Amino acid sequence: MHRKTRIVFLLLGTVFAAGVLSRTLAQGGGAVQPFDLVIAHGHIVDGTGSPWYSGDVGIRSGHIAAIGNLADAPRKRTIDADGKVVAPGFIDMLGQSELTMLVDARVPSKIYQGITTEITGEGDSVAPVSDAMLAADHSGYEHYKLTPDWHTFRQYFARIEKQGMGINLASYVGATSVRRMVLGDADAQPTPAQLEQMKGLVRDAMRDGAVGLSTALQYAPAPYAKTPELIALAGEAGKFGGIYASHIRSEGDAVLESIDEAVRIGREGHIPVEIWHLKAAGKANWGRMPQIVTRIEQARAAGIDVSANTYAYTAWFNTFSAFVPPWAHDGGDGKLIERLKDPATRARIRKDMLAPGKDSAGEDWDNEWQEIPGPEAVQIAVVQNAELLPLQGKRLSDVAAEWKEDAIDALCDILIKDGAFTEVAVFGMDEPDVLLALKQPWVSIDNDSQGTSPDGILGQEHPHPRAYGTFTRILRKYVREENQLTLPDAIRKFSALPAQRMRLIDRGVLKQGMWADVVVFDPATIRDKATFENPNQLSEGMEFVLVNGVPVIEGGKMTGALPGKVLRGPGYVP
Repeated sequence: MHRKTRIVFLLLGTVFAAGVLSRTLAQGGGAVQPFDLVIAHGHIVDGTGSPWYSGDVGIRSGHIAAIGNLADAPRKRTIDADGKVVAPGFIDMLGQSELTMLVDARVPSKIYQGITTEITGEGDSVAPVSDAMLAADHSGYEHYKLTPDWHTFRQYFARIEKQGMGINLASYVGATSVRRMVLGDADAQPTPAQLEQMKGLVRDAMRDGAVGLSTALQYAPAPYAKTPELIALAGEAGKFGGIYASHIRSEGDAVLESIDEAVRIGREGHIPVEIWHLKAAGKANWGRMPQIVTRIEQARAAGIDVSANTYAYTAWFNTFSAFVPPWAHDGGDGKLIERLKDPATRARIRKDMLAPGKDSAGEDWDNEWQEIPGPEAVQIAVVQNAELLPLQGKRLSDVAAEWKEDAIDALCDILIKDGAFTEVAVFGMDEPDVLLALKQPWVSIDNDSQGTSPDGILGQEHPHPRAYGTFTRILRKYVREENQLTLPDAIRKFSALPAQRMRLIDRGVLKQGMWADVVVFDPATIRDKATFENPNQLSEGMEFVLVNGVPVIEGGKMTGALPGKVLRGPGYVP
């Protein structure tokens, strides 16, 4: 061998040996650099679905640096997890915290469930926004005492990073937001030039870090969008490696056709599909979950990358105005309220709500009034008008009785008095359907609620209990009490499965090199406390929750640390 070549090989060998030695030492063989933290003696449920195994987890610089027997490794501190589960932090596949995180950056309701990452942006995303949209939506910002100072995702992400975040956050760009930027709130179809403008907004959002395109096709003005428009927009997100996520057009009578539409958008837009909060809505559809599962399985068998998520409660939560047919929303909330005040138009709205099938504009719509057994199935949850605060927590049937009018008139009058802001819980699902959806191997978990707190402005609301209890309820009810899921499978649905779906390649599994999003809890005592009657109660049992290696829950108490990061999509351009 030539002398120079021999020297090069010797140098490479020395470098390789030094690298192996440094890694070995760092894992406990006489460490050069101590761990910041070692979680010792835990039952490691790593997120893959595998059974637990015993071991220690060493964390350094926000990452998992080693897993194994680290008894002799120097460290700055130790968490004794003897007899406790050590698992990846939970990933909420649909949160709504983009504004409430600006109110309380710690997001207590999330971290006490073990949520360390949230994906948000359901159709109407936090960006892009125009001045006209900010003006139209002013009541929502006023409700939280916020002054928006952003128009793009890049600007919004900069704001929350500067403020600090209790958890990690990623966002879709909403097709509704893109539509409103170009067409406003009108029931109109885009011209070719307008559609190109909308596609450009999607491209800009993907470069700013959005993870894909989303739709919420039940809420005006989203129902005005036809399938080809959605395919065009989804196709742009797909070019950047994004996902198409959808609150599908109907979760009730037309649920199968709506799944078919989502699948078509995925196929023709060349983009994976995520169906949010999978359900069979309305008493007439109870028992249809086997058909829904079969329809999705058929799409997967045909090569379409489609999956779903659930929050596993029998009541959903949405805007009260969704009970009103889409034509009445044309032009936005101001126009809707004008129509509700007009006796003739209100009579037309009532007629549409009471008649199954198409509305009086000749359009198919998701008629929630036909899906519920009666007004007792609707709970008033969140209002903007302080005079209506006593209604929070009451059923619509009780309000109608108090006001001495029928339930539809009470609904319309609440919307008028509250500027169409009101949100409600609707009891419209059947437990066997919920359970069957939960058990599917391609179904992950969504909280479908904003991060909130029992204190301050947020504590004045009356949210769905899922805001505080989705993940802990599954661990209590479906794992511990009913044995419907194994603990490793539940953890997989909370971590590796959503991370895989969202292309979060460095999160979701406990493995060396991954970001240290970690939870430590006792599976025998973890529990939700929130109820529909008293929802503002934090879950109990999370002893430690780490976000990027920093404890946000320590010894069962919130630390106030804000170590979260914005997780940007694959199309991000710095």
